[in-house]
Amino acid sequence: MLVKHMPRDSAVNRDLHGEAVEWDASTHLLAALVDHTAVSNWMTATINSGEDAEPLDYPEPVSRPGSREADSESAEPRQAARESSTGAPSSNQLASFFG
Repeated sequence: MLVKHMPRDSAVNRDLHGEAVEWDASTHLLAALVDHTAVSNWMTATINSGEDAEPLDYPEPVSRPGSREADSESAEPRQAARESSTGAPSSNQLASFFG
């Protein structure tokens, strides 16, 4: 019963949950805000870069606690999607979507 009510940053919680104890709801929301802002900036730059410009790299999301295993397993498919023609939308596709 005492372990259940220990502080979030206690040694027991840190041992059980790792660095995830440092991330509360506000931190997750802030990371989501950073990710969405980076994608928005990428879209704006892609639309305004012109047709002759080389495609910009899609932004990497902020690393979350506990996502290292998932990132290592899905890194190759994500990279392949980025490199394929169907991965990131072209500037024309973005312009037509927002136009």
